[in-house]
Parts: sequence; structure tokens; C-alpha cells
Amino acid sequence: MVRRTRSQAKGISDSELQSQDSRSPTTTAISLNPPPPTSSKLSFRARKIRRVTSDADDNKRPQIPDAEASRTSHSEANTFITEKETPSASPSVLPMIVKPLTLKSEIDLALQHLRLSDSLLAYCIDSFRPPEFPTHRPAFLSLTKSIVCQQLSNQAAKTIHTRFVSLCGGEASVLPETVLGLTVQQLREVGISGHKAGYIHDLASKYREGLLSDSSILEMDDETLFNKLTMVKGIGPWSVHMFMIFTLHRPDVLPVGDLVVRRGVERLYGLKALPKPSQMEKLCEKWKPYRSVGAWYMYRLMEAKGVLPTLSAVEVAGSTVTEQQQTE
Repeated sequence: MVRRTRSQAKGISDSELQSQDSRSPTTTAISLNPPPPTSSKLSFRARKIRRVTSDADDNKRPQIPDAEASRTSHSEANTFITEKETPSASPSVLPMIVKPLTLKSEIDLALQHLRLSDSLLAYCIDSFRPPEFPTHRPAFLSLTKSIVCQQLSNQAAKTIHTRFVSLCGGEASVLPETVLGLTVQQLREVGISGHKAGYIHDLASKYREGLLSDSSILEMDDETLFNKLTMVKGIGPWSVHMFMIFTLHRPDVLPVGDLVVRRGVERLYGLKALPKPSQMEKLCEKWKPYRSVGAWYMYRLMEAKGVLPTLSAVEVAGSTVTEQQQTE
């Protein structure tokens, strides 16, 4: 009666009073328990705000908890990783050649790699002496020699190149300025054709214009060097590959257009036909990063002719080339 009288005095019905009594425990529970479900929405918004802040602000934050990271979608997670990893990449490009093949230690590493990666090539390695690469020569001197000796027999090339060097005043004087000072007629008098005289002048002009230099050639990666040199008239892919292997001693050059190397690969793997350049890339993929050394052994293989034992007699599991590789 007292309770009814007090509630009625306040103008509150019994049903309203019971409703208040039933809600009061819930109110107490909310104050004691962890944040309500709405707190997850606040956390979700905080995460979105964090994603649009600068990287500097993100770096000041502690590591993202696993629980929060698990709520991030797959695409958002990939974006976050990319954004964090990209700045850490070094913007500088290291030169491709760290150790030239003139170093015996590098050749030893190459032979070890090739033996393990290609059992048939290992047989060639064991049948011939280790490769040797001559002392480095100036790039301009080697490139002019490459032009002069194109499509000539060894003896004719040696004779004409010797005359050319003498015309310049010796090997030390075979320089762009010296070559540009020679007329086409002077070059023809020593046995150089008119076309080759123009090629030599074009090479010297590229040096004078600053597009090429002996120092920049040493610093270029293989792809850049290939593109730069093939801009010179009279210098094609084969000439560039020979220059990279035998002058610069680059370790991973595959002269796919060289007829001798292609015949060597044909014989090494017992192919039914001469491999095309695209086939050469696939067949010699296992030689990387020492394809120059593998190509060197193809020269030795073809020079041996009948002296080398028949390679088909060597039976090594998994060493044969499949029919699909031959026809690709």
C-alpha cells in the first residue's frame, strides 16, 4: 500500500514502475561490461581515418593488432602491404656486372653452377680446358675492330685491322677524334669498304655526342647496352653479344643468333634441326646466370668435331630434350 501510494503520488503507474525496475539491472551491467557493440563501429571508423593519414603518422602508431587486421578486406590488406613496402625499396640500380669472367673465382662458380644444372653440359666441361677471357681492352677500340672485321676471313680481318690501327697511329690513338679526322678515302686505302667507313664514323660521332663512352658502357646493364649499341650503324645483335662476352666479359649473355653456338646446342641435346633463337632461350634457360660460359663451351664443342666422344653414349637420367622442346 505504501509503494502504491508513493507511485500514485508521483503520477507513475504500476506498469511503468515495473518497467523501470526491469531496466535498472541492465543499466548497471552496461556500466560494468566492456564497451557496447557501438564501440566496434568507432574502431572501424578509426581504422579508416588511419588509412588516409600520411605515412609519417602511421609510422608513429604501434603495430596493428591481429584482431583489427583480420577485419581488413583482402584487397585492402594487399594495398596496405604495398604502400608500406614500396618506400623501403632502394631506388638505385646496381650495375649488372659485379664480378667479370676474368676472375678465376667467378669462372669456378660458373663451372660449378653449370655442372649441377645441366648434366650434358657437365660432360663438355669435363672434356675441355676451363674457359679463359683475355685482358680487358678499351671499348672503342674493340667496337671499331668488330666493324672492320665483319664478314671477313680471319687472315683478311687481321691484315686490314692492322693497317687501320697503323693509320690511326697505334692502338692508343684509336680514339673517336682520330677516327673522325680520317676521310672515307683514307679508310678505303687500307682495305675498309665505304660502308664500313661510314659505320666507323657513326660510332665515333655517337662518342662525340656523348651518347656513348668507354666509362658509360662499363656501367650500363645488358639491356641498356644492347639498345644503345644497336643504334650505331653496322652494329647488330651478334656484334653486341660478342662484344659483351669477349670484351666486357659479361657472365650471362646468350648469342642466340650465332650459328656456331646454335649448332653446338643442336649437337649437345641431339636435336633434329638447328634451334631457332626462341628455342635457344628456352633450352639454355638452365645455364643462367652464366650463359656466356655455356656459349663458350659450344664453340669448343664444335671445334672438337670428331675428337669428342659421341654425346649420345652418355646416359644421364633426365638429360634428354623432349620432343615438345625441340618443336616449340
